[in-house]
Amino acid sequence: MTTAVGYRQLPDTWRRRLPTADRRVLVQLVRFVSVGVLAVLVDVGGFNLVRAVGEDELWALPLWAKVWSTSAATLLAWGGHRWWTFRDRRRTEISREFGTFLLVYSSSSLIALSCLAWSHYAMRLHSNLADNISGNVIGLVLGTVFRFWACRRWVFNSPTTADA
Repeated sequence: MTTAVGYRQLPDTWRRRLPTADRRVLVQLVRFVSVGVLAVLVDVGGFNLVRAVGEDELWALPLWAKVWSTSAATLLAWGGHRWWTFRDRRRTEISREFGTFLLVYSSSSLIALSCLAWSHYAMRLHSNLADNISGNVIGLVLGTVFRFWACRRWVFNSPTTADA
């Protein structure tokens, strides 16, 4: 079985069974997840790096470390989604698209931050494992579902290529 990064790389049986609109969504979803995996590596790696390097520094506290790592991952994700995942749906006004993207990603980052804050402060689970599970597993899964929907709906929705 091949890795599905484009329509032609999908197995023949899948290509014949899927309507054209569903094929586009499936390809976008696979690309979205691929870019997301890279962004998660930057997010999780950056989070743990900031926590490890500055143990006693204010910016290495869990919420600040998450803000730093999420910011770096967001920039990577926007570039990947703009020029690969949604390249046929991107807007001509790059500043407006980037602003909307930042709004969507900032909103979805609140999901991960909320999970981390709940675990770390409300439930008093202070270990690195608990911080990673709440912020980088539960929070990122919930945030990713929201991001895919919001990116298709509001960010990469060029009127000439948006699905009917």
